[in-house]
Amino acid sequence: MLAGHPAIEDFLLYDKKWKKLPLPMRLLQETKLLQRIRKGKYDLVINLTEGDRGALAAKVSKARYCVGFDAEGSGMKGKNKCYTHVVRICHKPRHTVERHLDVLRCLGVTIPEEDRDVTFHIPSEAKTKIATLVPSDYVLIHPVSRWLFKALPVTTIANLIKELHSRGKKIVISSSPDAEEIAMVNEILSLVPDIQVTNLAGKTSLKELGALIERSELLVTVDSLPLHLSSATKTPVVAVFGPTSDETWAPWRNPNSTVVAKSMPCRPCYMPGCGGSGRSDCLETLELKKILEAVDLLNQKCPNYS
Repeated sequence: MLAGHPAIEDFLLYDKKWKKLPLPMRLLQETKLLQRIRKGKYDLVINLTEGDRGALAAKVSKARYCVGFDAEGSGMKGKNKCYTHVVRICHKPRHTVERHLDVLRCLGVTIPEEDRDVTFHIPSEAKTKIATLVPSDYVLIHPVSRWLFKALPVTTIANLIKELHSRGKKIVISSSPDAEEIAMVNEILSLVPDIQVTNLAGKTSLKELGALIERSELLVTVDSLPLHLSSATKTPVVAVFGPTSDETWAPWRNPNSTVVAKSMPCRPCYMPGCGGSGRSDCLETLELKKILEAVDLLNQKCPNYS
C-alpha cells in the first residue's frame, strides 16, 4: 500500500505468517523485529493500531516521543505508559483520516486543510499493464469486500451491469485473489452471459488495481479498498454502504464521489450480517434505482463522465 510513497524511507514489516509458527520461533522473529526498531534510534514513534504489539514496539524503541491512542483499559496492563503522548479517543462519528490526524494534533502540530489529502503511488509499469489489458472509457465495478456481509446481492450487481450496458458502457469487474470473492464475481457474470464484461477478478496487484481505478471513468464499489484508492486518484465513485459507517469510511476529499446507503434505524451496526447471518438487510433491500440515481448525479457533476 505505501510502497513508493515519497515520504517513506524504509519499511520494518511484521509478517503475519509468524503467527502460525511454534511459539518459540514466533517470539524469536518478533524479538528480532523489536531489536531492529531499537537500533533505529528513532526520535518519534507513532502507533495507529489498537493492539499491544504497536505499544510494545513504541516502548522498546526508546524514542524521545511516542504517541498512541488511549487504551481505555483494554489490552496489556500499563499500555498507556508506553507512550509519552496519549491521544484521547473521540467517540462521536468521525472520519478515520481525521481520527488518525489526532496523533499530530496531540503533538501540537497544526494540519492545514490542503495537507489533509491522501496519496497512492502507482508505478509506471502498473499503468502500462492496465492500459494494455483494458480499453479506455469503462466503468469499473468492484462488488466485493474481504467481509462479504458488506457486499450487495449478486442479482443487484447483475442488473446494474445490464443497465449500464444498455447505456453503451464498457464494463470491467474486479476483486482480490480471494477464492470467495472470485466465486461471487463468477456468479454475477453467470447472470449476464450475453454481456461482454472484462473480468479482472484476482488478476491485478494492489498497484495495478490503483491504475485500473485511475484509468476508469467511474467506479461503483461497496465499502472496500477501491473506494479509498479512488480518494487518491479522484476517480468518480459511487460508494455503497450497508452495516458499516459512511461517516467513518466514506470517500475522503474526493469531489467526484457520492455515497449510497439505505436509511435504517439499526445502521451502522458493524454486525457480520443481521443477527450474524452473513446477509445484511440494508443491502439486500437496497433498490437498484438508488444506485443508478447516484450514477446519474455523478454524470451531472463530472463533465468527463457521460
